[in-house]
Amino acid sequence: MLVGRLAATFVVVAALAVAFVLASRFVFARFRGDASVVNLYRAWESYDYQNVYDISTDILRKKTFNNAALMLHGYAAFFLSLSATDTTQSQDLLDESINALRLALLTAKDKTVSQLEYMLGKAYFYKDTFSSYYYYADLAVRYLTRARRDGYQADDIPEFLGLSYASLDMTMESISAFTEALLVRESDLLLLSIAEQYYKAGQSVAAGQYLYRISQDCKDEKILLRGSLLHGQIALEDEKYAEAEKEFQAILEKNENSADAYYYLGVLYEKQGDSARARSQWRRALRVQPNHSGALKKMADFR
Repeated sequence: MLVGRLAATFVVVAALAVAFVLASRFVFARFRGDASVVNLYRAWESYDYQNVYDISTDILRKKTFNNAALMLHGYAAFFLSLSATDTTQSQDLLDESINALRLALLTAKDKTVSQLEYMLGKAYFYKDTFSSYYYYADLAVRYLTRARRDGYQADDIPEFLGLSYASLDMTMESISAFTEALLVRESDLLLLSIAEQYYKAGQSVAAGQYLYRISQDCKDEKILLRGSLLHGQIALEDEKYAEAEKEFQAILEKNENSADAYYYLGVLYEKQGDSARARSQWRRALRVQPNHSGALKKMADFR
């Protein structure tokens, strides 16, 4: 009797043990799946973009169209591309970001659509920046304007739009966007960008006003040199040759590798009738930058 009871007890305990193991495996599998998404968001909230990238990659191997993983994978790849030191790696990460964000947009909930459009616009902007040709500026404009239309607000949208419009030679649109950006945050780079666009639109007086504002307290040497180059170009067009030469020579004193400064000095000497001196400056420009389009054209014209 006792033996029978022990045997029955053993069978029950064994059955419970098997049931517990099976249940544990099921619960653990569920928890592990949930934990991946939990860890993904935890890494995102900690700004650990590499970990977000790795976890989302693992999730997407199992669930190709998991929307949260696609979205955060796109964001992480974008931020990693900006910190990459190798241009090729940056391009690859941007391509990966764009692909993930576009897939995420297909199944996105309404509340995340505008944010995804915003990030896609920025990704295309940087894709355009890293490229040799402006092939992606139109897509940057498309998604940034869609993001605004759908209610997304970000202070940097006008500046990104201004730069993208400039790449597309949409000068007045660029000026409008840059001017809007100034209302949010004034910077010397924005002032210079507006000045360059006004000059491009043939409005040298307006360009000069923005250059004057830069000259008052700008400390960034690169911006000051670009401003001096533009100031020299305006003086050259106004036939203020002494003033233009002073600007170009000042640039070369600070940066002897400014191909543009050599080029415009050549143009100045050409206007003054000194062809030999002009060609000398264009040759210097080509030594610094062998593919300088302006200098190449001038030298070809003199052959």
